[in-house]
Amino acid sequence: MRIEVNPNEFAGKRVLVSGGTKGLGRATVERFLAGGAQVITAARTIKNPIEGVAYVEADLTTGEGGEALATAALERLGGIDILAHVIGGSAMPPGGFAGLTDDIWLSELNLNLLATVRLDRLLIPQMIDRGSGAVVHVTLTQSVLPLPESTTAYAAAKAALRTYSKSISKELGPKGVRVNIVCPGWIMTEGAVDLVKGMQASAGGTYEDARQAVIAWIGGIPIGRGAEPWEVADLIAFLASDRAAAIHGAEFVIDGGTVPTV
Repeated sequence: MRIEVNPNEFAGKRVLVSGGTKGLGRATVERFLAGGAQVITAARTIKNPIEGVAYVEADLTTGEGGEALATAALERLGGIDILAHVIGGSAMPPGGFAGLTDDIWLSELNLNLLATVRLDRLLIPQMIDRGSGAVVHVTLTQSVLPLPESTTAYAAAKAALRTYSKSISKELGPKGVRVNIVCPGWIMTEGAVDLVKGMQASAGGTYEDARQAVIAWIGGIPIGRGAEPWEVADLIAFLASDRAAAIHGAEFVIDGGTVPTV
């Protein structure tokens, strides 16, 4: 059951969500919009746009794409108060570590680390000039509990994002800019549902059999399910809000208990 959102929570705030057209990104865009924010986001192709959201067609895995989004944010909104970096993903190439070519490594790093680094570099300075701002980076539990073979480069890139986030938090906190991390486990996005259906088609059995197989593959989820996109989006929004004004340089795990350590 979704929580009730204060429609004025982010009134007057300008929010950039990287990768905000589907899955967790779209849920994050919707959450900030519901709270009264002005929102801008980007994707290679804009599909099913949300009314009231500013869109930029750009490939954020490239320097040119990042510059296009940052420039549009500054020109169209006059600046950014909140950066929510949701962009990420993996092609899950086969072949284990030996099959991870330089091109695959660079692709994973550009999507899961450097796209965020570039936008931070372009947009955080205007937060520093104002003496205020909030940044939320989304990693994933594989950054601390990596799965072997197919997602090694993905997990390594997200682990680098964790370290980068902690490092800049030390630099930016005294300048009025808060930086925090949201670390989700399995999220029931459209892609996750397609993965389960694909496993069902290849292995046979029921959808529930395939869902349980995915849960077992990722190391188990004690609560028995993946998080809904809106649940993770609400955590991102909380950390970006004034309610979290004293939270900085922290990582919040939302994985249903998958990571078995504290």
